[in-house]
Amino acid sequence: VQLQASGGGLVQPGGSLRLSCTAPGFTLDGYAIGWFRQAPGKEREAVSCVSSSDGSTYYADSVKDRFTVSRDKAKNMAYLQIDIAKPEDTAIYFCAANTMRSRCDWYVQRPSEYDYWGRGTLVTVSS
Repeated sequence: VQLQASGGGLVQPGGSLRLSCTAPGFTLDGYAIGWFRQAPGKEREAVSCVSSSDGSTYYADSVKDRFTVSRDKAKNMAYLQIDIAKPEDTAIYFCAANTMRSRCDWYVQRPSEYDYWGRGTLVTVSS
């Protein structure tokens, strides 16, 4: 199973971008979906998570009030809306599924807790 993240690109500081996550042939419903990013020379960091069970969410402090995570059961998609983009948001963004849990919880910041990953999508914030 491979998830697919898409929607990355070049955005100016202060701009917006919406990333999408899908999983052809695999149902995302029932599983927590996490978003991570990795900037050049840095470790992968957790950005956000959206639960399946109750829709609860998690945001890293660095993206709170700027990023919005959501999911659409009917479309089998998850989304990460990036607003008020900053140059430090530049990174490859990945989505991942935790098939053991439906709710974002203590594990959200641990990449090893997610079973399925997709190829990332590059977001570049620059003028």
